[in-house]
Amino acid sequence: MADRRPRGMRAFLRPSGRRPDEPAPERSMDPRGDESPGIRPSVIDNALYVDGKRVATPASLADAFDGLKNTPGAMAWIGLYRPKDWELVKVAEEFGLHELAVEDAIVAHQRPKADRYGDTLFVVLRAARYLDDVEEVDFGELHVFVGPNYVITVRHSEAPDLSAVRRRMESEPDLLRQGPQAVLYAILDAVVDGYAPVVGGLQNDIDEIEVQVFGGDPAVSRRIYELSREVIEFQRATRPLLEMLDGFVAGSAKYGVDEELQSYLRDVADHAITVVERSGGFRQLLQDMLVVNATLVSQAQSLEMTKLTEASYAQSEEVKKISAWAAILFAPTLVGTIYGMNFDFMPETHWALGYPFAVLLMGAVCLALYVVFKRRDWL
Repeated sequence: MADRRPRGMRAFLRPSGRRPDEPAPERSMDPRGDESPGIRPSVIDNALYVDGKRVATPASLADAFDGLKNTPGAMAWIGLYRPKDWELVKVAEEFGLHELAVEDAIVAHQRPKADRYGDTLFVVLRAARYLDDVEEVDFGELHVFVGPNYVITVRHSEAPDLSAVRRRMESEPDLLRQGPQAVLYAILDAVVDGYAPVVGGLQNDIDEIEVQVFGGDPAVSRRIYELSREVIEFQRATRPLLEMLDGFVAGSAKYGVDEELQSYLRDVADHAITVVERSGGFRQLLQDMLVVNATLVSQAQSLEMTKLTEASYAQSEEVKKISAWAAILFAPTLVGTIYGMNFDFMPETHWALGYPFAVLLMGAVCLALYVVFKRRDWL
């Protein structure tokens, strides 16, 4: 454990000239407020290990610091859950953590990465879990400080369950005996294994969407878009792991990582590659589904327009027939109306052949109109 104190670390707790209700530019991203050191620390588990076995469970961070100093060959594993700023500053001062890494841990909302500051490795991981009830992916953030004789985990979410990781390591003292690097491997393994249920849940969602697409569900476009956003976020959480794990494997010899532990790291890397490849396939599949859905919607609209056009054409044909018969029936009515007028000076009314002439005129007009409409395909 280093004795140096990081420069500028007190700046996280130093009062500023801002108003009490005005948030700091960076720390405004942190939903947690500041509390005084009198509040009980957010320590989930706090243990000292010697030769792969737990030898002490300090009641406080101060006891852990003292125990690590006074126990030769000991390793401290401190688990924090949504700690306050002053807690992280206190831990940073005791272990000599770099102020940039501590700032990232306080602000959170970091991309997955691995930065080395001297003999301390700072790792940011994005855990994920699939929520079956709402069919959504819940993302969490985990910060890990790995030093020569300590591991400090800072969780900002429920996932991953580091208590299961600790139980696993304590049940395998031969693995835990290899020190902080073995703990980091176990955490990486738990995070990557946690991606498997997410991949399965996304696969089920995609299968359901495929049924909706070919079933003509009008709400499927929105679901495709929402699931695409989740897949993109999942890729952002998993894709940086490949480069990170490759770096760990490549630097294993330099930092004295055991060969067996190197094999475990390569196995984790293989699982991460599978997750990244499947998530990339999901994204492409969703894009194809969106195109297919747009095509099907366009075809349905085209078919509907065709039906409307055919109905309009049929209606137009009926209107033409009705109009033609109305014109034919109007002709004799017109003739009859003219000869039905009571005028004295109408020669045809006093003509002996007037009636047959009027009837023949009506028939001739009707026949002429029928022939005209028939030639024009109105009848």
